[in-house]
Amino acid sequence: MEGITALVVFTVGVAALATLLILPPGLAVAYALARWDGPGKGVVETVLTLPLVLPPTAVGLVLLELLGRHGPLGRVLDAWGVEVVFTPKAVVLASAVMAFPLLVRSARSGFEEVDPRLVAVARTLGDSRARAFFRVTLPLAWRGVLVGALLAFSRALGEFGATVLVAGNIPGRTQTLSLAIFQRTQLGRDAEALRLAGVAALLAFVAVFATEVVTRRRGQRVRA
Repeated sequence: MEGITALVVFTVGVAALATLLILPPGLAVAYALARWDGPGKGVVETVLTLPLVLPPTAVGLVLLELLGRHGPLGRVLDAWGVEVVFTPKAVVLASAVMAFPLLVRSARSGFEEVDPRLVAVARTLGDSRARAFFRVTLPLAWRGVLVGALLAFSRALGEFGATVLVAGNIPGRTQTLSLAIFQRTQLGRDAEALRLAGVAALLAFVAVFATEVVTRRRGQRVRA
């Protein structure tokens, strides 16, 4: 039981940290896409969506090549004495990359529902662009942002493919619930794997149910 508890705490902690990590850049990108109709928007949206459609192992391989000691980012980090690959940092980073598109897509929909005229009124009353965003746009789009955050958290909870490549499957160091299920299955410990799968299903149910509740209320508000 202690082992399962440690896995749950680590997995939930990683998912929460990954969600918090992508929240500022995710909101910035989502808002920019909601307000920008210039050339190249489709290309940007396609690139941001790639982690959702590519095999997660392909994303993990790209991260490994970038962050490895001989990779472009890895050499810079190594010079600063920062190690990422096969550490808990890599677990958080892989989860954040895989969850980022879900946050952006939902938050962008929320921002698109905000009437630009309301923001313009706030600007004419003396608010700066940033102040208008935090006082008008974000409060009106909060349901879309929250749904995006919950979806990102849910995705991070079950991340496997990218994580196993860039962080490995090290018990007590980088092993999450999904990685532990895979390991137990490989070792023929199916009963343990099933118990872990049940815990993972329960966590996923809670996260997805919360998303559905917020989405339903958001839909009711839009129809009203």
